[in-house]
Amino acid sequence: MKMRPMLTLEDCKKISGAAEAEAKKNSWNVCIAILDDGGHLLHLIRMDGATPANSRIAIEKGRTAAESRRSTGNWEERIKAGRNSILRMPGITPIQGGLPIVVEGQCVGGVGVSGVQSHEDEQIAKAGIAALGA
Repeated sequence: MKMRPMLTLEDCKKISGAAEAEAKKNSWNVCIAILDDGGHLLHLIRMDGATPANSRIAIEKGRTAAESRRSTGNWEERIKAGRNSILRMPGITPIQGGLPIVVEGQCVGGVGVSGVQSHEDEQIAKAGIAALGA
């Protein structure tokens, strides 16, 4: 039997706390979603001023990153390079701001952020993952 790391509630709190701090530092109101490696929601923060739509988008960015094991920005770049068929793939949200969480070489989940420019969403997600030390 293979043993692998898994996200705990404490891990989610570390990630979301650091991501929220990054957003607050820049006066950004966002939603931050953390999902497990199967794309199931574990933790969600909707900051004051973030819209209900931001919640759904953050979840979908996180799900895409977790299930595909790659950043949503990677998917976006592939489309910009002409791979438009990606737009027809189910479960893919090709907008920067979703990152896989990799621990000990294993994808354990994803973080999705929505509410500001997509490169800023990714900046927030990176800050969250960095707090985990992954």
